[in-house]
Amino acid sequence: MQGTVDGFSYGLVTPLVAYLMACLGGALGLRCTTRALLVAHSWRPGWLALGAAAIGSGIWTMHFVAMMGFTVKEAPIHYDRPTTYASLAVAVVMVGVGIFIVGYKGATGSALFTGGTITGLGVASMHYLGMAGMRLDGRFEYNTLTVAASVVIAVVAATAALWAAGRVRGFLWSVGASLVMGLAVSGMHYVGMAALTVHLHRTGATPTGGDSPAALLAPMLVGPLAFLLLAGVVVMFDPLMVMGKPDWTPVEHKPGVPARELVAHSARRPAVRSCRPEGRQGPRAPQNR
Repeated sequence: MQGTVDGFSYGLVTPLVAYLMACLGGALGLRCTTRALLVAHSWRPGWLALGAAAIGSGIWTMHFVAMMGFTVKEAPIHYDRPTTYASLAVAVVMVGVGIFIVGYKGATGSALFTGGTITGLGVASMHYLGMAGMRLDGRFEYNTLTVAASVVIAVVAATAALWAAGRVRGFLWSVGASLVMGLAVSGMHYVGMAALTVHLHRTGATPTGGDSPAALLAPMLVGPLAFLLLAGVVVMFDPLMVMGKPDWTPVEHKPGVPARELVAHSARRPAVRSCRPEGRQGPRAPQNR
């Protein structure tokens, strides 16, 4: 028996809140990654790790906020906690790999392709591993082409986000990039959900009670939401992350240069003239008389 799937039990509330969670995680992660490119190498791993955790937590929170509105009319849904939290770990780790690649290699073609692919696959893996953590009296079946489309969307969105993190310096530009990233990640989620068909094991099955998806998922979302709040506080209290200038360039770790010092764009540096003024000749060689 095919189950009656409803992905919008609360109307537009869950899609909108999920989108905001994706934007929040993306904005925090992009600012942390940008900040990492403006400091010496000794501080860079910490900022990159914070950015990876923010993006991963935001994407994971987006997914399960959206899943609060997912119901199957004929069967109650439960969630396996170890699998659900494993999907969070996958998201953070794989996003971290992509961010570290761009953070140390720069937003170049090969680094963006590699990092974007790994990060996008991490987002897709988080989605489908989170779906594997769902428990109901039935089984899931996916349309292969629609799943492939969702993975492509995830990879493209991740690559664009990493490009923005490596190239965009202004605060407003980062906010705009996070809005686009949130839209792409949410689109990936709902495309993936469109690939789903539920087949129930019992004909004529009726719900046997149990808590709603919102009641089951809300306690699991407390930790990631608290972390996003903490990351937001870090961003707010670091003026360089909020008021970043678009002409900043990364600090090179050179002897005698403090780690906190920012270097102005090379185009603004006055050229140093080492040649002699025109018309001046060197000392004449003595002439034999």
